[in-house]
Amino acid sequence: MSVLGALALVAAAATPALAADNTPPTKPTNNHVTAVTETTVSLAWNKSTDNVGVTEYDVFKQGQFMLKVGGTALKATVTKLTPGTQFVFTIVARDAAGNSSQDSNEATATTKPSNDHTPPSVPGNLRSPTQTGSTISLAWNASKDDTGGIGLGGYDVFMNGGKTPVASTDASTTTATVGSLAANTSFTFQVRARDLAGNASGLSNKVTAKTKNGGGGGPGAVKTIANDSDIPWGLAFLPNGDGIYTERDARTVIELSPNGTKTTLGKIPGVSGTDGEGGLLGLELSPSFSSDHWVYIYHTSSSDNRVIRVKYNTNKSLDLGSLQVLLKGIQRNKFHDGGRLRFGPDGKLYIGVGDAENGNNAQNKNSLNGKILRMNPDGSVPADNPFHNYVWSFGHRNVEGLAFDSQGRLWEAELGNNQQDELNLIQKGGNFGWPSCEGTIGNCGGFIAPKRTWPVAQASPSGLAIVNNTLYMAALRGMRLWVMKIQGSGTSTPQAFFSGQFGRLRTVEPSPDGGLWLTTTSGDKDSTPNNSNDKVLHVALN
Repeated sequence: MSVLGALALVAAAATPALAADNTPPTKPTNNHVTAVTETTVSLAWNKSTDNVGVTEYDVFKQGQFMLKVGGTALKATVTKLTPGTQFVFTIVARDAAGNSSQDSNEATATTKPSNDHTPPSVPGNLRSPTQTGSTISLAWNASKDDTGGIGLGGYDVFMNGGKTPVASTDASTTTATVGSLAANTSFTFQVRARDLAGNASGLSNKVTAKTKNGGGGGPGAVKTIANDSDIPWGLAFLPNGDGIYTERDARTVIELSPNGTKTTLGKIPGVSGTDGEGGLLGLELSPSFSSDHWVYIYHTSSSDNRVIRVKYNTNKSLDLGSLQVLLKGIQRNKFHDGGRLRFGPDGKLYIGVGDAENGNNAQNKNSLNGKILRMNPDGSVPADNPFHNYVWSFGHRNVEGLAFDSQGRLWEAELGNNQQDELNLIQKGGNFGWPSCEGTIGNCGGFIAPKRTWPVAQASPSGLAIVNNTLYMAALRGMRLWVMKIQGSGTSTPQAFFSGQFGRLRTVEPSPDGGLWLTTTSGDKDSTPNNSNDKVLHVALN
């Protein structure tokens, strides 16, 4: 070897390896609206700074990714919006290492009213294919919007001449199931189409159908247990049959009896909102609660998301002096904070975590984000975890639903971006594909496929419960309860209940009396406490 070659090797050996870039860009500032049309909003913002360099900016609409632009572009136009509608936009900066900033300030815009004043055609051939003791299913022929119109928006179902819809669907769905009906009773329905400009068609033909005698196995009568001015998020049941739930933005834990009596157990210290989806989130009770009284909570702090536990006192309060932080360092952001907790039949705590608006986190097994995590009750890592850390499965976008079936298998509900939501049957160490694959769309080879998918307008799932091997999945944007039987490693065709009846649905849990508790979630895109109008509902199961 020449002297020069030897010197080169020595120099190379003496050069330290470059440290990994873990520093995120600063958040974009002065996000503002520059132009508005019927279906578009243009935005501009001030640049972010980064220790290496910003490579792209991502534009979000109420937490939904819309588009990205290059790192030198400080403007973007969002298209295909609904006329005459208010939207809220935020910007996230990213660098080459995949680090993402916190969200920018919000920019709010209302698209201009449409000049389309022609309604779509009337839906045809309304019919009722099936009935149970508490449900009636409907189907109809699709409507068409006028030539040059802005596009079909969806359908509304009306019952017995009422003026308020009992179910609503998007434009791609020409079926609906109306639930919570009395047995052995006749009901008359009509359907109306609406376009994106808000023009409504005439009513369809009438169809009358009769529920069957007795129960049909689906959700039955619904009653309100309690109203709440905040968002009921995490929910579990005490041995005495009372519910215990978190108020996301008020940061308090409430005990609620089945007859509606509320007791405030305490306010959790160190909880921070994100002006989006963060706050006081998931709640679960220890498998040994009768003896150890531990309550497990997932919450956002000013710096991260974390898992804590705190003891419940028999005098109906929380012993805040017992509070222990079991896991911290889960990245937070305005959206995609996850938060669902569920103890498995193995005695381990499973934790649903979002990707913190950074899809690269989901494939990084050294990141806690975009994962289902698994821990021992004391916060330690189980020896049989697949990667010798907290990660149980990865490649997830935002996990807000977890439930175990009678075989001890873990099912998961996951929010997609703008194409498909997912129901997954989780495998130890499994890769579920995000961000390369969304549902069954994208580069999905080599990843574990979902068992069911939905268009995001029909689902955006949050809570998940299983009773007698029937899955119940609460839908946020879809504003319905999806119900399906577990069949082997799959499910029956999902049926929708309560479509549009109670608004956005957050959490569903099996109740001690054999029914369900179901919570609503309005006002959930900010962190302002007590600005909601929500309910805790009891749903009977037939």
